[in-house]
Amino acid sequence: MPTEKDVLERIEAENVDFLRLQFTDILGTVKNVSIPAHQAEKAFGEGIYFDGSSIEGFVRIQESDMRLEPDPNTFALLPWRSRRADSTVSARLICNVINTSTGEPFKGDPRFVLQRAIERAEAMGFEMNAGPEPEFFVFEKDDAGRATTTTHDFGGYFDLGPKDLAQEIRAEVIYMLEAMGFEVEASHHEVAHGQHEIDFKYADALTTADNIATFRAVVRAVAELHGVHATFMPKPIAGINGSGMHTHISLFSDGENAFHEDSDEFGLSDTAYAFLGGILDHAPAITAVCNPTVNSYKRLVPGYEAPIYVAWSDVNRSALVRKPAARGPASSRIELRSPDPSCNPYLALAVMLQAGLDGIERGLEAPAPVRENIYEFTEEDRIDRGIETLPSTLGQAVTALKGDDVVLDALGPHVSEKFIQAKTHEYTEFLASVSQWEHDRYLETF
Repeated sequence: MPTEKDVLERIEAENVDFLRLQFTDILGTVKNVSIPAHQAEKAFGEGIYFDGSSIEGFVRIQESDMRLEPDPNTFALLPWRSRRADSTVSARLICNVINTSTGEPFKGDPRFVLQRAIERAEAMGFEMNAGPEPEFFVFEKDDAGRATTTTHDFGGYFDLGPKDLAQEIRAEVIYMLEAMGFEVEASHHEVAHGQHEIDFKYADALTTADNIATFRAVVRAVAELHGVHATFMPKPIAGINGSGMHTHISLFSDGENAFHEDSDEFGLSDTAYAFLGGILDHAPAITAVCNPTVNSYKRLVPGYEAPIYVAWSDVNRSALVRKPAARGPASSRIELRSPDPSCNPYLALAVMLQAGLDGIERGLEAPAPVRENIYEFTEEDRIDRGIETLPSTLGQAVTALKGDDVVLDALGPHVSEKFIQAKTHEYTEFLASVSQWEHDRYLETF
């Protein structure tokens, strides 16, 4: 693993001009401060101070002093800022946030929330690996440079050019991700017009969360270079598929996949079933974190391949959790299909992990898999099978979160309070708004 000395040597060797020190607020928005590269040694030794009261969900003004502590493992050149011969060379370092009054990690730092969950898993003998599948839309801009909802192309699932006009954009995203150390596994056009997916290799939970934040930044930057707008908004257009971020999860113990069992029908171990039971048990509260916007619930509706039923299956995609086919013992895993790419990846992975660990600690048993298409079930069928639904609004999800001590504990008191506060305000504001649909429906009718 790279040390501070390694990073300093590479900064000099690569003639880096500026360092971008990055972190996220509780909503998952990447924040950064840029420093001259010659300040790197000071950043490692003393940290870089900033005003935490100006960051969403951090602290009040009287508690504002925070310090950024760079993680040397996250050093990467920013290729979109260094490809031209006449441009400056920039690199990034993802930082942990330190509370200057105590010298301890700031409990409101989403990265710390995930690190705390990882420590709990390690204490139980596990390491979590995760592999996300983030989807996004590419839209045209208007003459003023503002984003529209006019899709960049009219391609469909796995289409080729000329229908898929974004092949060059995806190729450039992949080039830049690989330059930053990603191992990209696949990219393709998704189901909806203008919708795309790029999958990168699974990694440990912290690296995966860092990668998701980086991925979103790279996609947006490349889109801007091409004069279009990329968005991770879950459901930008009514009547077509929304964007999800299916997340593959496994636990390893002593280098072996703790989710695999040769003798099981589905290749899953008791540990995997207990973890799965924890995910299903805490699914409503998890939804508040993994689907954190009002718009998220426009995606979680029947008919658009998004899961709304709390069940699992090995063969159909209408269930919340799927057991994908495994290519061998190391790849046995479960796939949580509800998250969308608007979530804070650190908080999302933290609550998934803590919910699953709770299932292991309590020895939960997963229900029988549902192999039928749940979308075709009647309400009576679902009641008979004990299949519940996910929250249908952000308000319902926040209520579920308030009542789930395990997920609240995963977030910690500071983040849970600030998160609930922000999301309650967002939902209340939405309820008080008047939409174009209402104008079209009622303005001339009544």
